[in-house]
Amino acid sequence: MTALHLTGPVVVGDDDVRSEAWVVGGRITYERPSRGDVTTVAGTVIPGLVDVHCHVGLDSGGATDRDLAVKQATVDRDAGTLLIRDAGSPLDTSFVHEHAELPRLIRAARFIARPKRYLRYYAREIEPQDLTAVAVEEARKGDGWIKLIGDWIDREAGDLTPLWTPAQLADALAAVHAEGARATVHAFAEEAIDPLLDAGIDCIEHGTGMTERHMRAAAAAGIPVVPTLLQVDQFAAYADAGAEKFPRYAARMRRMHERRYEQVRDLWEAGVPLLVGTDAGGTLGHGLLPQEAAEIVRAGVPAADAVAAASWRARSFLGADSLTEGASADLVVYQEDPREDIAALAAPSHVVLRGARVA
Repeated sequence: MTALHLTGPVVVGDDDVRSEAWVVGGRITYERPSRGDVTTVAGTVIPGLVDVHCHVGLDSGGATDRDLAVKQATVDRDAGTLLIRDAGSPLDTSFVHEHAELPRLIRAARFIARPKRYLRYYAREIEPQDLTAVAVEEARKGDGWIKLIGDWIDREAGDLTPLWTPAQLADALAAVHAEGARATVHAFAEEAIDPLLDAGIDCIEHGTGMTERHMRAAAAAGIPVVPTLLQVDQFAAYADAGAEKFPRYAARMRRMHERRYEQVRDLWEAGVPLLVGTDAGGTLGHGLLPQEAAEIVRAGVPAADAVAAASWRARSFLGADSLTEGASADLVVYQEDPREDIAALAAPSHVVLRGARVA
């Protein structure tokens, strides 16, 4: 069996960078093999990228077929994303676990929303009083996560409003946690955040309405935010589409769009853990994690922090292996160090998944 010699540097974590490593039998080792053929791979090595907000098996019309879901995951893999937290999908994507050539997948089962309060064909639409029971059901279907829709446009109010009462959220999250699962939430608006923080939410997607007070609270509790800047870049178009019927909604979406970079910089400066997610699968294509990380750097976050958020820090948060001794060799190699120049993240020279070079 041929081993790979990674000449490094090999980034294991924030304060752990090794000079070299080997891949033997599909696993990482820092001990030189005593025999066998060795192929040398030069370049900066980081743990496989992680897209924590990605929707495999979803397109603009709802659930895809399995073949398209496989293609989506393959595009992500070839861009260096080797672990996906699927933040809600109308397709049962558990079959992806059987494909060794596809990224590892942590599923949140199906979005949970109310009737006519989210995108058509995406979510499991329920009445508010059923939230706790349904959240438990979805927690049991997924891989330790559920995905709530925390707010959406209320056509009667003409603006974003929360979908659930504070008591409903508290009961549902307590039940999910009792199942040993965690919850992430779609949250655009300021009004949605307090009840979510009070209820013990585990992760916040978008976070465009979070105030300085919310940021301090999230930082103190270690609750990460996934800024999804590529998605937020579309807010101006959403505002234009709704401006005639819903001027308040449109004005809010434009405000959040205009300060999107400032919002991310404020989150980072407040000490909120940032993670990287593309929101691929609905209106956005797959394979965009390097571009999303570049957007985070554009907001003022150092490249080294953006890479960490897209790799080993995300893995730690999700409970997944990094490049520790004996771990599965899920890694990406770059000729230039993306911690110094984020543009390098879009140009991997080798993608290694489960010890095999796949791209």
